Amino acid sequence: MPFLEEYVDVVVVGAGHAGCEAALACARLGLETIVFTVSVDSIALMPCNPNIGGSSKGHLVRELDALGGEMGKVIDRTFIQSKMLNVSKGPAVHSLRAQADKAEYSRAMRKVLENTDHLQIVQAEVTEILAEKGKVTGVRTYSGAVYHAKAVVLCTGTYLRARCIYGNVSNYTGPNGLQAANHLTDSLKKIGIEMYRFKTGTPARVDRRSIDFSKMEEQFGDETVVPFSFTTDPETVQIEQASCWLTYTNEKTHEIIRANLDRSPLFSGAIEGTGPRYCPSIEDKVVKFADKNRHQVFLEPEGLHTNEMYVGGMSSSLPEDVQHEMYHSVPGLEHARIVRNAYAIEYDCINPQQLYPTLEFKNLKGLFSGGQFNGSSGYEEAASQGLVAGINAAMEILGKEQIVIDRSQGYIGVLIDDLVTKENHEPYRMMTSRSEYRLLLRQDNADQRLTPIGYQIGLIPEERYRKLLKKTELIQKEKERLEKVMVGASKEVQEVLENYGSAGLKTAASLAEILRRPEMKYEYLESIDPERPALPPEVTEQVEIDIKYDGYIKRQLKQVEQFKRLEAKKIPGDLNYDEIQSLRIEAVQKLKLCKPISIGQASRISGVSPADISVLLVYLEQKKYQKNMEE
Repeated sequence: MPFLEEYVDVVVVGAGHAGCEAALACARLGLETIVFTVSVDSIALMPCNPNIGGSSKGHLVRELDALGGEMGKVIDRTFIQSKMLNVSKGPAVHSLRAQADKAEYSRAMRKVLENTDHLQIVQAEVTEILAEKGKVTGVRTYSGAVYHAKAVVLCTGTYLRARCIYGNVSNYTGPNGLQAANHLTDSLKKIGIEMYRFKTGTPARVDRRSIDFSKMEEQFGDETVVPFSFTTDPETVQIEQASCWLTYTNEKTHEIIRANLDRSPLFSGAIEGTGPRYCPSIEDKVVKFADKNRHQVFLEPEGLHTNEMYVGGMSSSLPEDVQHEMYHSVPGLEHARIVRNAYAIEYDCINPQQLYPTLEFKNLKGLFSGGQFNGSSGYEEAASQGLVAGINAAMEILGKEQIVIDRSQGYIGVLIDDLVTKENHEPYRMMTSRSEYRLLLRQDNADQRLTPIGYQIGLIPEERYRKLLKKTELIQKEKERLEKVMVGASKEVQEVLENYGSAGLKTAASLAEILRRPEMKYEYLESIDPERPALPPEVTEQVEIDIKYDGYIKRQLKQVEQFKRLEAKKIPGDLNYDEIQSLRIEAVQKLKLCKPISIGQASRISGVSPADISVLLVYLEQKKYQKNMEE
């Protein structure tokens, strides 16, 4: 019986946040691309929280945008509330977060995919990866159809053998009751891919009309909204915003949970998968933080055209009757009507140490992966990996060098390096504390760091790149000017300083020296700086940060130089670690498993000590010397 056969350049499996970015990157680089989804209606679905960004995650979205990704543009068109988080702290941790209209976000992203040249959407379940002689050759679907491809990108999210659980209810479905993908795991195991079983969860959705908001604290968006995308006109995002609401659990809530822990699949052993430590269920919080008498609960609208509200902070897998009792104990939710129960979801994913930092599998050329399939959590982490995987699949086909974003270049680099280098036994979540160079990797300068790479790849148009060069030039010129302009201890200068709680001058000082004072801002200097040029806010923001944190930035740049030196020392892919006699057994095992591409990456592997790195460096130098002598 004949089956359908098609030939394309790239197959992307899954159309969640990772799959969308991967497919768009490949298609925009001119490659014929097919993206498979179990449901066309679930493209860019937000099955859990109705927001994009947040602490450190906002950095990822801006970096994604700087490289030429789509998430930032789409959330700018579909958000209903926006906030810059951590503004009371330093600029390194400022992070944008926007409430999304879930349905509108999915619809907008789907429209982008549907109208992108070289991109085809197909609703079908991929059941098998096809390969020959260590190289991927395509995929087979449940119907038997074969799609021959030069590269395949796996972005299966939480759909592989997915199981949704609450109490003793267990449904073999994907998120939101969608069809699970039950066949691909076996194919992956057959080609030697090591699989994990992870778990995540989501809280209940309640009917807005049944909430008593008078018992909650209203949460507003920012007066002036900052867009995610560097291409979005800030004027277009100054909209009327929806409110969110804050309430708290209490001792009664906790008593209900504690009394029913024996009925929780999380504690009874019914859930096999490992859950995210940094995004625990409410049961987890009550057990692990027994000293806390309350936990925050955020009521967030799922969109402007629905009454569903997301109960943030109360993910659960408790039985249905317990959920009702538990939610009703929270102030403002006493009479809440539950539209969708909370549930946990288990799914198959991979051990990401099987990947190179390019997100290509080490044991199968042309096979790439991104998103929750790689053992991460979150829409933003998924989209970032999807973009990198898609770019590198395209680079592989086009015969160009694949890209690696390193830890000193972006949070995307930190995310991927952590996944492929470190041992992750739970869903990985991005946090600002994971970045050792976070003062350099701010969300405000993502374009300066990564847009040149996006331009080089071919995802950033010429006009956008030229605008960046002009912005960079304006920043540099203004910094130099402020260092040169001197002001004396005049009455006018002293009054300005006094007005802003700053000590007066005893001798002349440059405007840059004054700006370095913690209490001073660029805008405060206007009256004593008559020759100030008219500059856009995104330029003056960079000028102020660069000058104010100049000493810290220089210190981190020195650290980056050291880091770069180690990253530049490449390790041959065919290196036989067994023949390096002074390496410890554990180090040999870990190095053979991880196959690091550089000394820098090797130094970050758990179980590889500084002494092992020294041995490795000496060995590589000896091999290099021997090679030179032979030549």
